[in-house]
Amino acid sequence: MSEVAPASRTTTILVYSDDLNTRGEVRLALGRRIAADLPEIEIVECATHQAVSKALDHGGIDLVIMDGEAVPAGGIGLARQVKDEIANCPPIVLLVARVADAWLATWSGAEAVVPYPVDAVRLPSSVADVLRSRVTSGANAR
Repeated sequence: MSEVAPASRTTTILVYSDDLNTRGEVRLALGRRIAADLPEIEIVECATHQAVSKALDHGGIDLVIMDGEAVPAGGIGLARQVKDEIANCPPIVLLVARVADAWLATWSGAEAVVPYPVDAVRLPSSVADVLRSRVTSGANAR
């Protein structure tokens, strides 16, 4: 039986997309807790790459979900940029519209790739897997 994570800490997830509807779909798919063994989540929404940079510079982000189709700065290129520029960059999950873009997502350094449309089962499962692997690898979440 899985243990329920303590409520004392939340996991902060940054969601980047220029599309308000996409950010809403991600928020809805993730809910308040993505798995019983993980803490509740807090979502920080960003609509621009500048807002993403500012939020990551501020710190406290445990995981980033990026829209590969965002414009003008797509999540794939932005993921590569933040992986190169930010020490101890939080793990990144990329949303991609085309399966053929999976190789680009790998190039970007993203820890996981999830296809569109946003799936309320697949997305939380992928996010949970990435968060669990981060904990077991001993990486500092904050």
